[in-house]
Amino acid sequence: MTDLKGAAKASFVQAMFARISARYDLMNRLMTFGLDQGWRRRVVAEAAVPPGGWAMDLATGTGDIALAFPPAAGVHVVGCDFCLPMLEIGQEKAHGRPIDFVGGDALALPFADGAFHAVTTGFAMRNVADIQAAFAEMLRVTRPGGRVVCLEVARPTNPLIRWGHGLYFGRVVPLLGRIVSGQAAAYAYLPASAGRFPPPPELKAIMEAAGWRQVHFVLLGLGAVAIHVGVRG
Repeated sequence: MTDLKGAAKASFVQAMFARISARYDLMNRLMTFGLDQGWRRRVVAEAAVPPGGWAMDLATGTGDIALAFPPAAGVHVVGCDFCLPMLEIGQEKAHGRPIDFVGGDALALPFADGAFHAVTTGFAMRNVADIQAAFAEMLRVTRPGGRVVCLEVARPTNPLIRWGHGLYFGRVVPLLGRIVSGQAAAYAYLPASAGRFPPPPELKAIMEAAGWRQVHFVLLGLGAVAIHVGVRG
């Protein structure tokens, strides 16, 4: 399924996330041993949104990154996703917090130029049909001096860790997905899409080609994930 392109890939991804939405959060906690929550808080910190500023979490899913913005910071948060069942769960989790959940496509965002101080995204870029175009859209809706912060999968460089990581995501995660969510195929998609996703230096180059400046990244989780940060000039 990972060789799908364009509208076909978008339709496949949208339907897949709708199917797994009910157990999505639980699977994230189990797959990452709970580490993903700390990674998302790191994303929010790197976004550096000023008090009273505006942030958009792209492909927000059930809203974990959107909800990681501390209410006391006074940041106006918008969670955007094209999978409505995921957004509905995010709204339930918000419990009345002033977070706007909006339906939208990463390649044609329904926001004005320069609307946000920062755009965040987590584990989403491997699911879009055109990574560079998505980063270009994020650039468009970010004001000058604002940031993009992207949390994504990576592949450990240490051979032993990389072998263990591959075994875990290639064998254990699909089995776990079948047991917990009844969707083994969806969780087989994860390692397949991760295997084809550009490694951090290549993703950095893609972001720069889209117009982002001062792009840098840090590896976390023994090299299994990376946080990329870019600035709009």
